Amino acid sequence: MAFEVDDIRFPTSEQLDGSDAMNPDPDYSAAYVVLRADGAGEEGHGFCFTIGRGNDVMAAAIETLRPYVAGRPVPRTAADLAALYRSLTHDSQLRWLGPEKGVMHMAAGAVVNAAWDLAARLAGKPVWQFLAEMTPEELVSLVDFRYLTDALTPQEALGILRAAEPGRAERTERLLAQGYPAYTTSPGWLGYDDDKLVRLAKEAVADGFTQIKLKVGADLDDDIRRLALARQAVGPGIRIAVDANQRWDVAGAVDWMNALAPFDPYWIEEPTSPDDVLGHAAVRAGQPVKVATGEHIANRVVFKQLLQAGAVDFVQIDAARVAGVNENLAVLLLAAKYGVPVCPHAGGVGLCELVQHLSMFDYVAVSGSWEDRVIEYVDHLHEHFADPAVIEDGRYVTPRAPGFSARMLPASIAGHRYPQGPVWQARRTPEETVR
Repeated sequence: MAFEVDDIRFPTSEQLDGSDAMNPDPDYSAAYVVLRADGAGEEGHGFCFTIGRGNDVMAAAIETLRPYVAGRPVPRTAADLAALYRSLTHDSQLRWLGPEKGVMHMAAGAVVNAAWDLAARLAGKPVWQFLAEMTPEELVSLVDFRYLTDALTPQEALGILRAAEPGRAERTERLLAQGYPAYTTSPGWLGYDDDKLVRLAKEAVADGFTQIKLKVGADLDDDIRRLALARQAVGPGIRIAVDANQRWDVAGAVDWMNALAPFDPYWIEEPTSPDDVLGHAAVRAGQPVKVATGEHIANRVVFKQLLQAGAVDFVQIDAARVAGVNENLAVLLLAAKYGVPVCPHAGGVGLCELVQHLSMFDYVAVSGSWEDRVIEYVDHLHEHFADPAVIEDGRYVTPRAPGFSARMLPASIAGHRYPQGPVWQARRTPEETVR
């Protein structure tokens, strides 16, 4: 296979899209990888999501994985995809940089996801279906169970998957007919003024969403005012989740959420450090709002510990944070073992496009349920993708095109390459132009 990497960035900070208490001015970005199948006439696309500076670091990390891809046979089967995943994550010298977390692990995920896109395209199926039609044995073979067996053994995973097998066809039909439940964060960015918050919250309800999300954590009085406005705008029957983006320590999270509890928040997301398992358990025990986290969790091991500790009410996977489809499959199986709903993180650049496939596969072949499960949706940047995520009446429309919905349009790639693309050249200061 041939291999290309691009640094793609979008100037979203100019409109404060994506702004929150920890990330006030993000430029949504993607370290974007393309695998070209020699002689197969097809490509696989994948990426890591970042918020601007450091996207070049991510692209460089992906580049270090070239020796594991160049010249490798085109992946077509579960065995091929399992072998690639293990080779990318088990290089001892690169693994040392994590191990199995951070920039290097995310880089492996970008390549793994591109390989899944390629394999599904060659099979003529969307990734959710490509996965859901694998046997339980094939699915178990995709997972690295090292460090997991005290919580989930391969035999237990096989039992979960076999138990879900009889209803696969029925759930597939239902998924194709109805789509998958969604919620929207579009009204809730911290940089938006009150009028924009209220307008977008009302529009979300009119568009069929039964849940919205607001960013919190910068100023308690502001949060109380904004949450009151949102609750008044949407009424008592709509869920309002809140997201602190890791802003607080444990005591601060407990106090803050006790103050916001009268507005009936559905969950508090990322109340503290994503690595603090016991901190999340203390936040869950110390105030009445359910706890969700996962978008910044580094690997399957931390997810395992959160579930073992009873620290979360909702698991939030991210399609581009851990090492791709294989590791997210491990997390889905762990969540199924512990009976905790998975409500993925999305938004960003292409995250909605990717993660819809994982939730839909989970519904068909793992959990067998979408009760209390929703996928985040943010109405940004979908126009840059060849097969964008589509929402109708507050639900993701089930993808039917082959692949992982990851392919960015050539014009968008050319326009937003950093720093040489015309979008960024137009934003150069006179001093930068002279240099």
